[in-house]
This record gives sequence, structure tokens and C-alpha cells, in this order.
Amino acid sequence: MATSTGGARSDRAAAPAPARSRRRTPLALAGAVAALIGALLAGVWFGALPLPPGAVVATLLDRVLGPAFGVRVPGALEGTEAAVLLELRLPRVVLAVLVGAGLAISGAAYQGVFRNPLADPYLLGAAAGAGLGATLVIAYAPGQSIGPVGVVPLAAFAGALLGVGLAVALGSAAGGWHSATLLLAGVAVAAFLAAGQTLVQQQNTEDLREVYGWILGQLGRSQWSDVALVLPYLGVSCLVLLLCGRALDVLAVGDDEARSLGVHPGRMRLLVIAAASMATAAAVAVSGLIGFVGLVVPHIVRRLVGGAHVRVLPLSLLVGGAFLVVADLVARVLLAPAELPLGVVTAFVGAPFFAGLLWMGGRRR
Repeated sequence: MATSTGGARSDRAAAPAPARSRRRTPLALAGAVAALIGALLAGVWFGALPLPPGAVVATLLDRVLGPAFGVRVPGALEGTEAAVLLELRLPRVVLAVLVGAGLAISGAAYQGVFRNPLADPYLLGAAAGAGLGATLVIAYAPGQSIGPVGVVPLAAFAGALLGVGLAVALGSAAGGWHSATLLLAGVAVAAFLAAGQTLVQQQNTEDLREVYGWILGQLGRSQWSDVALVLPYLGVSCLVLLLCGRALDVLAVGDDEARSLGVHPGRMRLLVIAAASMATAAAVAVSGLIGFVGLVVPHIVRRLVGGAHVRVLPLSLLVGGAFLVVADLVARVLLAPAELPLGVVTAFVGAPFFAGLLWMGGRRR
């Protein structure tokens, strides 16, 4: 009797944890929105040319309210300062939000579908494929463009999708949709594509500087055409992943239980992997390889609101956007007027975080 009473007491103590996570969700959501707005404002205020905060806000309001309602907002920036804000800083900050949101929600989705807390958006060969595509264009077709869009982003996008497609095809042929099989297939495909990239680099050593600049991640050349390029892909992919949150929670309890609740595990995994890979490919195409965002952000979010994907996915979207804007701001101002590669900044944050996860996992075991 004592044992059962103790067990009941233990169950009662553990039961409120999900309820506490649900109660914290509105507060966490409000905090994430506030952090994103604050990061956006800081991203357009600070830089090599500091802009008056009040004039920045007035300019943004003027550009929104003027065309829509014919209202002129006094105190807006003009001339060079307006050009810096609207043509240089604002597209860069908006692109950082899109890339950070895409990588973060993809990381959360991969970790859910593979049931692996260390899964990353690049694990299925997306990074290696994008790197090979970009390297081929930089080496053999430099300076080419298709309309307003450079060929490098398009080649990186196609390469990322190719890498993921090869990994999925190999994993399916080798043993189906088991997470371990797909992960191993991704490792094999990534190694093969990385070898191809190295071969191209060795044959074109004069282009190494530009290739490494792209690999280390950068948003310094961001334009509104880049935003227009990735927005449709990221928008659709993120919407699909948000709608799959409940299904990922069902998959977490097991395939048999998922089938009994009307969820087809194989199709759902394929849909989530395809959407997360599409978001990753679009982000990589315009930013280069920016690591650790999809690893760090979902773990921070889970600490705040628990492990339910219906809460983790939308919060990862918001926190990921804010995280990358802040990282890009650090990259711009830390060594100004020089600029750090964005991937270096995220690695300085993500590598110790990753080491901490491994250490805590070892202590639990």
C-alpha cells in the first residue's frame, strides 16, 4: 500500500508539468514577439552609419501609411540616410528574420521527426548540396544572373534539394523511413557531395576566397530581390510545418498509436522532411551556410514551453528570426568597419551550446 501511495503522490507531483508549460506559452509568445520587434529595430538603427531611432520609426511609418492612406509622417529620413535604411539595412534585417525563422523551425521539425535532440537542418545533405551548387557556379559561371536574381542562390537552392533528394532516395532503398537509416544516408550523401566540392575547389584555387566567404555565411549583399526569391518557399514550408505540429506530437508516442489516431507515419514523415528541407534550401540559397541556429533555438524554446511541437514550432519561428538578426548585428558592429562572417558568430554561440548538450546527456546516462 505504501508503494502505491508513494507512486500516486509521485504522479500527482509530476502531472502539473505540462499544465505549467501550457500556462507559460502566452507569456513566452509575447516575449518572443517583443524580442523579434526589438531585434528588428536594433538591426536597422545600428551600423557603420548610426541612424536616429525616432527618424527610423518615422520613415518606416511614412512608407507604410503614405501609400495606403496618403498620410505623411513628419521627421522621416531623406537622401543618403533614407537609402541606407531602405535599400541596405532593411532588406538585410528582413532576410535575417526569414533565414533565422526557416532554419529554427526546420531544426525543431527534424528533431521531432527523427526523435533526435541533436538533429540539425543540414543533416540530410542540404548543406553539402548547396555548397557544391554554389561552388560550381562561382568557379564556372561567375557573375551570371537570371533576371534580378544571381545564379549562385539558385544553384545553392537546387543543390540543397538535390542533396536531400539523394539522401531520402538512398535511405528509402536501404531500409525505409527509420530515422537511423535516413541519418546514415544523409551522412553518406553529404560526404560524397563535399568531396565533389573539394575537387572543384582544387581545380579553381583562384575562386577559393569567394567560395569560403559564401560557406561561412553572409548577409552583407542582401537585396529585396533575395527576399522575393526565398519568401514564397519559406512561407509555404513554414506554414506546412506549423500545420504538422499536432501530428508530430502524435508520432512521438509511437507509430502504432499514430495509426490508431488516423495519422499515416510514413506520409507524415515524408511531408515534414520535404517541408523542412525546402525551408533549409531556401535559407541556404541566400545566406550561405549558417550553422547551429536550428540546433540552439529549438532547445531554448523547449526549456520555456515544454516539448509539444504545437507550441515549439511557432515559438522557434519567432525566436529564430530574432536570434539571427542579433547575430547579424554583432557580425556587423563587433569589428566595424570590418565585418565578421555570420556563420562565425553563430558558431561561437552554438559550439559551446552543443558541447553543453553532450555533457548533460553524458551525466544523465
